[in-house]
Amino acid sequence: MKTTLQIVVTTDDHFVIMLAALIKSAESFIDPSTQLVFNIVNDQVSDLNKAKLEESINPTISQLNWIDMDGLVPQGMQLPLDFTSYPPNIYMRFFIPYFMDASIETVLYMDVDMIVQANLAELFALDMSQHIIAAVTDPRVKTFDNAWGGVKNYKALGMSGKMPYFNSGLLLINLKAWRQQSITAQLIQCIKANVSYANYPDQYGLNVVLANQWLPLASKWNHFATMPYIEMPSVIHFVQRKPIYQSYVGEKWFQQQFFHYLGLTQWHDFQPISEFKRIWQKMGIVAQKIKNRFV
Repeated sequence: MKTTLQIVVTTDDHFVIMLAALIKSAESFIDPSTQLVFNIVNDQVSDLNKAKLEESINPTISQLNWIDMDGLVPQGMQLPLDFTSYPPNIYMRFFIPYFMDASIETVLYMDVDMIVQANLAELFALDMSQHIIAAVTDPRVKTFDNAWGGVKNYKALGMSGKMPYFNSGLLLINLKAWRQQSITAQLIQCIKANVSYANYPDQYGLNVVLANQWLPLASKWNHFATMPYIEMPSVIHFVQRKPIYQSYVGEKWFQQQFFHYLGLTQWHDFQPISEFKRIWQKMGIVAQKIKNRFV
């Protein structure tokens, strides 16, 4: 019997191409005795792109479970309203303990703007019994008192400015502990109460609510593509301009690796997107959030 690794990702139609590269990269390093189950929170991915993704995976290694984003927020809960250019689907990681089966103890959440360069089974072998999540310290922010990206109101919250700050792009989650402590409700309340300080909304809430309750991972498990490297990272994270854009920002070799894995998919003939189209898409996200606030 194969060992099953449960992975959760969220994507819309625009970024499904990045998910394709992520899956192919993970398949490239996994042991044949392991089954990868990608639980995909579906934010209006087209039927055409769903089919292309299904045709791109290796079915002997990967399984895709499509989970519609509509209806995932439990009754009585509402998403925080912010005016950032991040899509509302960034909050779906908060609801993983609600839509994953109760029998599943550990899941790995990954942003879709990542590629894998190691066996993900190494993460699932960690002892999570004393922690709610495991994550990597953000290499740019590092601590709450960072002037531009930390927890700006940490003093008002009664917290130390030297508290370590993690990036929320990769989270190994202890689902049982999360449910027992009602973490989702705490996160929503935290962000709503401090929305003016939450420049990275989901990340702000997670760092405040889970302070001192997370297990630090080696930096190789969430290496930013904008940063140089000595040793090959296990997970490369395209945190700024994505490799699908003409305006990509980051180490060139990382972008080449991305296109290597993309070349193994149904998007093998893809051409990078112009800066105009990238900005237009971002503006659309902000406009929709403003509309939702006043509807």
